[in-house]
Amino acid sequence: MIERAASGPLRRLVVLRHAKSARPEGVADHERPLASRGRRDAPAAGRALADMDCLPGLALCSTAVRARRTWELAAAQWGTPPPVRLDARLYHADVPALLEVIRETPAEVETLLLVGHNPGLEDLVLALADDGLDDLLDRVRAKFPTSAVAVLDWRGATWRDLVPGGALLTSVAVPRGRR
Repeated sequence: MIERAASGPLRRLVVLRHAKSARPEGVADHERPLASRGRRDAPAAGRALADMDCLPGLALCSTAVRARRTWELAAAQWGTPPPVRLDARLYHADVPALLEVIRETPAEVETLLLVGHNPGLEDLVLALADDGLDDLLDRVRAKFPTSAVAVLDWRGATWRDLVPGGALLTSVAVPRGRR
């Protein structure tokens, strides 16, 4: 798929669903913290991204507490975390809204990390992936759980060139931390 894609540098979109959140009574959805499992899994996601050689040049993160904390714990696993942009539009965004934010990414960024929420992230991965290695698309269709990571590769001169069906799903992982 990548070979027949548009010309330009190889780009990578890394999609990270926030880690498991708690549901404390009386706390607004946007303010929900991570659960203890989420506090274990988010650093594991950061280590997995490093092991997969998927460290981003820029991160885009939802403003929801659970997404921001996932980002903080994941990025703390890297020597020098990249810049992060918190964007309220990513909170419970659908595919068109997610693409709008992604397409604003500067052209010099080759690997972009998106930290957000389902069902939007799962829908985005499935919309962008023209194909996937092995059974990766089926795995995402079956479930894209908390702390899941999906890696999409594509070619394009700028992030505005990213279109539905224009990427190859090259990796899916669900990192879990130890108790």
